[in-house]
Amino acid sequence: MTMQINTEQQKPGSEGVATGGLRGGGGGAAATTMSTGVKQKSKSRTSCWLFQRRQLDNISIVFAEMIATAMLMFLGCMGCVQNAVIINSNFQGSLNFGFVVLICIQCFGCVCGAHLNPAVTLAQYIYNMISLPMALAYFVAQMVGAFIGYGLLKAVLPDSAIYSSDTPNGVCITALNSTLTSWQGVTVEFLITCVLIAICCGVWDPRNAKNTDSVAVRFGLAISCLSLTAGQLTGASMNPARSFAPAVWNGAWENHWIYWVGPMAGALVSSLVYKYVFRSRENDDLENEETTLSTKRNSEADLA
Repeated sequence: MTMQINTEQQKPGSEGVATGGLRGGGGGAAATTMSTGVKQKSKSRTSCWLFQRRQLDNISIVFAEMIATAMLMFLGCMGCVQNAVIINSNFQGSLNFGFVVLICIQCFGCVCGAHLNPAVTLAQYIYNMISLPMALAYFVAQMVGAFIGYGLLKAVLPDSAIYSSDTPNGVCITALNSTLTSWQGVTVEFLITCVLIAICCGVWDPRNAKNTDSVAVRFGLAISCLSLTAGQLTGASMNPARSFAPAVWNGAWENHWIYWVGPMAGALVSSLVYKYVFRSRENDDLENEETTLSTKRNSEADLA
């Protein structure tokens, strides 16, 4: 900041020298031409919006989120394959998805946070951790990543693994148990997503900032637990992107709205409750001060 302030203070002086020289003779004109040339060069270096450092970082974040979601769909759904040859169960599938979430967070959590889920992104936006444009970019990355991941699964596995007597509509389709009504299914998805988002908010809470060394393990076990609990009722999606990709590839849209309304409503309610009921006000004030300082530094960096 000191170097920037000194540079700004020197600008009026340099303009004065150039003006004075111009009045006295050709030396001032040369100085003016040189200073204009330097300004034009500096502008040309930063004229390309796409190659600015901040934009490159954002692209890296979105790309990592897309890969992580594709990995979730490919590995998670591969662990759900069940037919006459491959034996599977809700217990095995639940553990598998938990371990896959663990892998995704461990690989990409430091890059993009590894949301893997539009519901988590919505909660983080409500929690004031990302901007609206970035939240939308996360959403697009998750939907595209889920589509690519499931498509890769269909390309790798034979049809006998995707479609069988146990999975007639396609492997990894989230389907409502026949004993439940649609509104009961929505309620189950709503409640288990509330639990998932409460875990997220607890991890994001500044009071828990020093206890992040095993976040990947915690989330993995939490996903396994929730899947074991509700997997046989609704498929325990908790994730619109995870339900959307198999539905698109297999054309299975029965009760699909449940897997959007339940998780997104659960994320909205749970994050708002945690934010305004359980979150510390002192930590909010500290975060606001840090955000203000960060904004000022970014503004100064843009002006430099």
